[in-house]
Amino acid sequence: MRIREARPGDIPRLGELLVQVCDVHHRGRPDLFRAGGRKYDDRALEALLDDGSHPILVAVDGEDRVLGYAFCVRQSRRGDGALQDLETLYLDDLCVDEACRGRHVGRALYEAVVELARSLGCYNVTLNVWSCNGEAMAFYERCGLRPQKVGLEQIL
Repeated sequence: MRIREARPGDIPRLGELLVQVCDVHHRGRPDLFRAGGRKYDDRALEALLDDGSHPILVAVDGEDRVLGYAFCVRQSRRGDGALQDLETLYLDDLCVDEACRGRHVGRALYEAVVELARSLGCYNVTLNVWSCNGEAMAFYERCGLRPQKVGLEQIL
């Protein structure tokens, strides 16, 4: 397995994996997520691949088949009256194909994200996890992440 930047030829496979992620969230929060939905359609994926502020990393096998992905967003905070100026790499989405879980693909992708953040001079890597996705929360905690802030809701 190796990690590389995503390419336009990866879009069909990225789409398949995006459906897997949405289905995980649909099972946990069907009131918010659609079954079989996708966060990004093919056009949006093309735009992200062209946008240098949204790096997409993929883990591939020896035949260059995508096993998982990490969608990232470079964020810069400057001039906030209360918060320090800093650069962040936001991990927008990480997915490992259901058939490949338990083979350290996710860990390799996350470590590649950390290395990318370091190479970009970022202060930190941040991400959000839905509270209904306990498996993802446990994975990120094993990777060394700790809660930064907590979002709360009251359904009306």
